[in-house]
Amino acid sequence: MKQLPGWGTTALLAGLAVGACGQNGDPAAIQQKLNAQFQITTVTADRSEIVTAGSVVVLHKDGMMMYGITSPLAPSNSFKNGKIGQGWGGFGKDMAISLLTPGGGTAASYPQRKAVAEEKYWITGVQVQKDGILVQLYSDPFDDVRYYGNLKIVFPNKKAIPAMDAALQEVAEVLTVAPVENPAAQATPNQAVPAPVADASAPPVPAVPRYQEIAPPPPPPAPAPTVSVGEPKARVAADLGEPQRKAVVGTREIFYYSDPKMKVTFIGGRVSNVE
Repeated sequence: MKQLPGWGTTALLAGLAVGACGQNGDPAAIQQKLNAQFQITTVTADRSEIVTAGSVVVLHKDGMMMYGITSPLAPSNSFKNGKIGQGWGGFGKDMAISLLTPGGGTAASYPQRKAVAEEKYWITGVQVQKDGILVQLYSDPFDDVRYYGNLKIVFPNKKAIPAMDAALQEVAEVLTVAPVENPAAQATPNQAVPAPVADASAPPVPAVPRYQEIAPPPPPPAPAPTVSVGEPKARVAADLGEPQRKAVVGTREIFYYSDPKMKVTFIGGRVSNVE
């Protein structure tokens, strides 16, 4: 289990490049602010599953190209002048993907889709570079396929790092953290839940008499609730209660439960998948 490969090398090269260029803003301070704003999601080495869930972000612009996670590299996109496009960077990345694809395949051999404005994604990397801020996004399944892609938010002046406020405003124009619907249920992984504190003012528990009738054994516990494909969302909520967390990705609405541990996906208000 580890974070997506390649980001360590990217970070090193970005740091060397940033030190060599003229700057107005402090790239280290901007990076620190971004790290505080976006909690990074980590995924398995093959990118098939989430290991540690981080921030869910809302993409505010159309046009970001994303490839299926079986692609050896994520496609490149750039955001400038208020629009997302692929340009020469995207063309060059497609050539690199083709070279890494066995059997004479090309970038077109992998599933592709363009993101739609206001869709929600996981953020798996964010890095300040000499000419912009590079962000990597990762999707929940669309028709059983997860997608990922790189988005560089290009600085207006490629030879200078903008001031902190200007850099963050550039990011916010295209990408913001989605509000948490239930903050109490948004627990970080491996975080211990504090034990309840006993009330010292509570009256003592009365002593049990030495001789008393033996009560019959309690009935067996009720079977754990189950969820079936095709069930309406109202029925699932009635059986399992409110989920620990909800997410909306495209036409899908996803409920995450911790007890029992379950992920339920709805399309059109009915269950389409249970994991």
